[in-house]
Amino acid sequence: MASSGPEPTMNKSSSKSKVIKSIRSCSLSGMKVSKDKLRQKITMPEYLRLAISDAIKAKNINAGKHHFDANKLADFSDDGGDNPPPVAPESPLVVFVNSKSGGRHGSELLSKLPDLMGEEQVLDLQNIKPHEFVQYGLACLENFASLGDTCAKETRERLRIVVAGGDGTVGWVLGCLGELHKQDRDPVPPTAIIPLGTGNDLSRSFGWGGSFPFKWKTAIKRTLDRAIQAPLGCLDSWELLISMPAGEELDTPHALKKTEVVALDQDLDIDGELPEKVSCYQGVFYNYFSIGMDAQVAYGFHNLRNEKPYLAKGRIANKIIYSGYSAKQGWFFTPCMTDPSLRGLKNILRMHIKRLNSPTWELIPLPSSIRSIVALNLHSYASGRNPWGNLKPEYLEKKGFVEANSDDGLLEIFGFKQGWHASFVMVDLISAKHIAQAAAIRFEIRGGMWEEGFMQMDGEPWKQPMDTDYSTFVDIKRVPFQSIMIKGENTRS
Repeated sequence: MASSGPEPTMNKSSSKSKVIKSIRSCSLSGMKVSKDKLRQKITMPEYLRLAISDAIKAKNINAGKHHFDANKLADFSDDGGDNPPPVAPESPLVVFVNSKSGGRHGSELLSKLPDLMGEEQVLDLQNIKPHEFVQYGLACLENFASLGDTCAKETRERLRIVVAGGDGTVGWVLGCLGELHKQDRDPVPPTAIIPLGTGNDLSRSFGWGGSFPFKWKTAIKRTLDRAIQAPLGCLDSWELLISMPAGEELDTPHALKKTEVVALDQDLDIDGELPEKVSCYQGVFYNYFSIGMDAQVAYGFHNLRNEKPYLAKGRIANKIIYSGYSAKQGWFFTPCMTDPSLRGLKNILRMHIKRLNSPTWELIPLPSSIRSIVALNLHSYASGRNPWGNLKPEYLEKKGFVEANSDDGLLEIFGFKQGWHASFVMVDLISAKHIAQAAAIRFEIRGGMWEEGFMQMDGEPWKQPMDTDYSTFVDIKRVPFQSIMIKGENTRS
């Protein structure tokens, strides 16, 4: 007679597995997310999806007009009776996916999402850039709305965006959506995040977590369900302008572009003469800007990842490589300080700030030991750390600080002395070197013995050439409008 011993174990295991899957497939409200109901809520009518797609491909908002015309004709059947007109979905979504972010898991997401919505609503950033969607896709909807298409009008008004990528990708999309403010094309769609990067600090700050659990197929449904019903929050963004002696071109990240020459604020004294010709670069950041050793380490890591992508197959591998570069660049080994390129930033940098609601620039002395200086907008930095810290009220009052928030119009400025100091800060053993809170910042950089420096914003680094005779200026000021973010769980506004 066969033994029946193993059967209870198998049944128990199977039951346990079903329970776990059921729990994982629940939405944040505790109810299971229905695939069919979710698709109904987020999928646009076919004629709108096809029109948007055609407009983007042709780079012409009228390229999809024939879909609009065909839809009007379809409203009338052959016998003269009216067919029900298409109805806008409850909360239409467009998802941007960066397949190269983080461990390159984006391709898996690209294959799953079209099963939950129209495939035209899933945009691969390797093929379609966010500014193309704003310039042609959204404009196509707005054009139909101006022609009396109620479905297109309501779809445009209800639209929400989801970005699957790292901090740089999210900032890229937010920057393109911000152009809608400048063009008075309201409303600006709010944005949710699927974290695919290494640090994912924007995602953490708005409750979307530090990584996406790809082993859970239902996690995608749960995320999209949250994105269409979650409350909204605001995020400050910061404009960065670099003015440098002309002659050498910057190899910049996509978030930083060359622009026309912009006059410097004349209320500030300049340490030396201005060059006859300057080059200007402009960009926007949402989390942080930094100068110094941390940017140098990030620059080395990004170059290696681009040259040898097979080494960067996941978040853990990325962080191991990043740590290796930290040691290699002299971030930890202070005997390397005899090299002029590794001396404190005070030797090459002056910093002025404007405090909140103040028109006056103020020169801020920099500690001589600082080798990296960071201007931070969020509570999350370097994969969820908070180097500014949760400061006590008495300390805030003593320093003249206020409690930090992502929508308060202020940047928190702090410094790292070297790698050991940064490491202890990251594990909350000590605090970063608090320097100031500012509503605007002017960095003036003079090379001296330095031929180049390193900068980064929102995790995207570049090499900054320096001049011995003339200064390079970095001006930071708050963008006059805020980004609208969709909140995940446990957000701190």
